[in-house]
Amino acid sequence: MPEISQPAPDFTLPVTGGGSVTLSDLPGAPVVLYFYPRDDTPGCTRESVGFSDRLAEFDAAGVKVFGISRDTMAKHDRFAAKHALDVPLLSDEEGSVTQDYGVWVEKNMYGKKSMGIERATYLIDDQGNVARIWRKVKVDGHVDEVLEAARAL
Repeated sequence: MPEISQPAPDFTLPVTGGGSVTLSDLPGAPVVLYFYPRDDTPGCTRESVGFSDRLAEFDAAGVKVFGISRDTMAKHDRFAAKHALDVPLLSDEEGSVTQDYGVWVEKNMYGKKSMGIERATYLIDDQGNVARIWRKVKVDGHVDEVLEAARAL
């Protein structure tokens, strides 16, 4: 799991709309990676719609934003179309990126333990180093906080 000021783990993942994204190939711009548990669940939908609604502001600040879950590309494409999402979604079906970023964790819900993605966001600076980490994210107000931190870079 990367820490603040450490290089962000590199990856190449498929992206909605076709093609793929390689973190190290992004042109010298800050990047926001928000990890979320599953497409089309209430909290994940609110978070993705929130980032999508503010995407123009992130773009104006020169910041790239990507949502990542372990859902398939087909599911991502349906989710994006259903909610008119502009934010690109990356599919980590194999789980290597969620492992590398330390967001694949044991969860305990109603006494039942299972593995899943912990809602988390990483802000990566234009040099490819982790600038900020939000763990166990609460959706309300989160996009505003990330945008403010991204603008401050």
